[in-house]
Amino acid sequence: MLLDKSFAVRETAAGALRNLSACGGFEVCDDMVKQDIMTPLVALLKECSAGFHSNSVLSPKSKDEQKNYTEDVANEAVNLLWNVCESSSRAVSVFSKEGLLDVVMSCLERHSENVELAVSAAYCLQTVTEDNPELLCRLTPSSLQVLESVMMSSQSTMEHLLLRTLAAGCVWNLKSALPSSSQAETLSAVMRILSNTLEVDAGQAILELKEQESRRREEGKEREVQPCSDRPGEETGSREGDCMEEGDEETGKPNTSPDNDISDLLPPKNEEVKQATALLSAQQTSLEIIVNMCCSDDPSDDEWEELSSSDESDMCAESSLCECSGVQVLSPLCLSAEIHTALISFLLPEKVLKKTEFPSSAALDTCMKSPAWKSLVKKMHRVQCRALFCLHNMLSVMEGEALGGVVALQALAEHLSQLVFSQPEIPKEDEFLEAVTSAVRSLLQIMASRNIPQCMSPQQLIGLCEVAAQCSHTSVRVNAIAILGITGSTLAKQHHTADKLQMIGSFLLQVATKDPSLVGTGEALDALFDVFADGVEAERAARHIKLLPALRTLQPVFKAKMRKEGREKYSPDQLCVLNNVKVNLRRFISYLETLEKKPSP
Repeated sequence: MLLDKSFAVRETAAGALRNLSACGGFEVCDDMVKQDIMTPLVALLKECSAGFHSNSVLSPKSKDEQKNYTEDVANEAVNLLWNVCESSSRAVSVFSKEGLLDVVMSCLERHSENVELAVSAAYCLQTVTEDNPELLCRLTPSSLQVLESVMMSSQSTMEHLLLRTLAAGCVWNLKSALPSSSQAETLSAVMRILSNTLEVDAGQAILELKEQESRRREEGKEREVQPCSDRPGEETGSREGDCMEEGDEETGKPNTSPDNDISDLLPPKNEEVKQATALLSAQQTSLEIIVNMCCSDDPSDDEWEELSSSDESDMCAESSLCECSGVQVLSPLCLSAEIHTALISFLLPEKVLKKTEFPSSAALDTCMKSPAWKSLVKKMHRVQCRALFCLHNMLSVMEGEALGGVVALQALAEHLSQLVFSQPEIPKEDEFLEAVTSAVRSLLQIMASRNIPQCMSPQQLIGLCEVAAQCSHTSVRVNAIAILGITGSTLAKQHHTADKLQMIGSFLLQVATKDPSLVGTGEALDALFDVFADGVEAERAARHIKLLPALRTLQPVFKAKMRKEGREKYSPDQLCVLNNVKVNLRRFISYLETLEKKPSP
């Protein structure tokens, strides 16, 4: 049906497959590729691309209809392509081999006439250009010129802002293919676009767009409205537009059950909602690009490949870093003086920090009151979470002085404290918890390394970690454990802190004993080693919480669990860490046994 003679059938079939791929996730997309969706999809896309430049002799009216239908079919097909490429490396390989880069670029070229099609093409291009050396070999100067043209466009709509942001993301993905002579200038252009996107106050923009909608509706009531099919410039049939019942225009998604909310996956039909969605998507995309820019070579926390402080772990880390340093894929654009300077020059740390604040309460209230706008609430919170992840990465790779020095870091600690502890209850949403614990962890690490006092008390941090410990995501629990490990290690160097160390030690012991994952258990044990490694206060606290007998009891359980689950559930890097923890647990128990023979401090 994708290649049916009727454009309407093609559009409907592509739209149905697009929705299936969006709602079905990885498994559905993978199954589509296995069922050879790519063969007809490639043929359809190439035919659409050829149709953009068709010189067929048509009457003006039929030519317009042909143009519109070709672009509408192309838009659905490109979205379907984007979805399957996000989920299937095989689809990405077909994309590269079948020359679909030229097809997507031809869609992107139409940004002046059809921004919706261009945005779809840019999303698809950003996906397929990420870590795809095969595609880099096929990149042509004309493709780069198309991206440059999009980045230099001056239209002021939110959709064009999103389009420029996506184009900047594509250029960042393609940076290693850029001529060396133009890389500095290109980096500056990318940073400028990201900065301009984050400059917009989304809360205020949403309120203004909602006011525009209200005025439009009032004006519509004041004049006699013609039947929808008679309005000039509007189309009938299966095309999406303003031709819908009032109730459908409010929701933007007719016949959608509240129990199966897929509003995030459906394009908004209300023009003002469409613009607001584009703005929030642009800001989310900008933050994700900066996250990638500031991504260190360390393995990800959610796979718990971060290495412990033992000698064996240090050797593993050195080996990993040597492997990374042998491949200069990002040279000369890497997280170096160029990127560092560009981030600071365009005030991106300050703009990222601004986005970590809770969304405007006025904008949230306004959106909650209207079904058509309600889906924006989730998007506003997602922008905040992306900003917190961005902050986490910046803290991990940038020098404290570049972020404003001691005063700025202490102010940042106050800010994060307000985010977490100013509410009656600590927010329990998984995405927020992962983002905020990542940011707090990075900040406490840099402050501890520089002996900078911070405002969050051990009691507050334990409260945060108790909430995080209930989260199903291992990465959140690992962050919580690391936060207490950093805090405890700092307290162990101070006087009269035994009571606080007892609280931290008891919590870490509980996690080590009860966490369902070996990753959580291993991280908690590693934190205990750090907190109780040395010092009179640590010795006093260890005796009080009976740390030695607790670890003696835990040791055989940990070993047995490693034998049973190790190779089945965990990667080689994770097993490397867990084996180090097992060795260090034996050594730490011996150390505590030596302390037991000494008089109590």
